[in-house]
Amino acid sequence: MIVVSRFRVPDEDGTAFRADAHGALAALAARPGYVGGQVGRNVDDPSLWVLTTTWENVGSYRRALSSYDVKVAAVPLLSRALDEPSAYEVVDAAGSALNERGPRELG
Repeated sequence: MIVVSRFRVPDEDGTAFRADAHGALAALAARPGYVGGQVGRNVDDPSLWVLTTTWENVGSYRRALSSYDVKVAAVPLLSRALDEPSAYEVVDAAGSALNERGPRELG
């Protein structure tokens, strides 16, 4: 699964945001199930930043968010993300089953 978190950061806060984003990425990278991640900045609008991470599965990502180190280093930054969906499933060309819209069974 892929997590894409976008941020609108004023120019004067860019240096501090960059350090905070890399700190958040390091905390997430230390968690089980982490596959990879990057910090990026939009080439046309330098105030738009992105933090992307890839996980083995959604459970790994959710468990990572509940760890103490991530709550301290990453959650404050992630709470500043633009209010939009951020979790995506990987879609392959082979036509594997995709997540479907609808209620989930809890059992």
